[in-house]
Parts: sequence; C-alpha cells; structure tokens
Amino acid sequence: MKNEVIAVIGWIALVQGGLGAGGQLFGDKAWGLLQKWWEIPTAGYVVLALAGLALAVWGESAKKRAKA
Repeated sequence: MKNEVIAVIGWIALVQGGLGAGGQLFGDKAWGLLQKWWEIPTAGYVVLALAGLALAVWGESAKKRAKA
C-alpha cells in the first residue's frame, strides 16, 4: 500500500511540475493547479518535476519488487 501511495504522489508531482515549468517557458503563466495557490518560479517547478520523477520511479520499482 505504501509503495502505491508514493508512486501516485510522485506521478502527481511530476505532472504538476511539468505543467508549471512548461507553462512558464512556453506560455505567459504556469499551467496546472499549484499556480492557483502559490507563485512558484520556473526552477521550483523543475525541481518539483524531478522530485516527482524520482518518487514515481522509486514507487513503481518497489511495487514490482514486492510482486516478485
């Protein structure tokens, strides 16, 4: 159960970080849900996306190890 939660949080953070960075780089403002509550710089969104990627990979690999 814990691995699934970590993976879901990672995927959500990856998507929100990617949307925020993509919106600020290719649009006029960040996209996604976080920009409604906080004003995060582009570098912050990139860090969020990388942290989300790390959590998603860790959670997914832990789920595969648990099934084996």
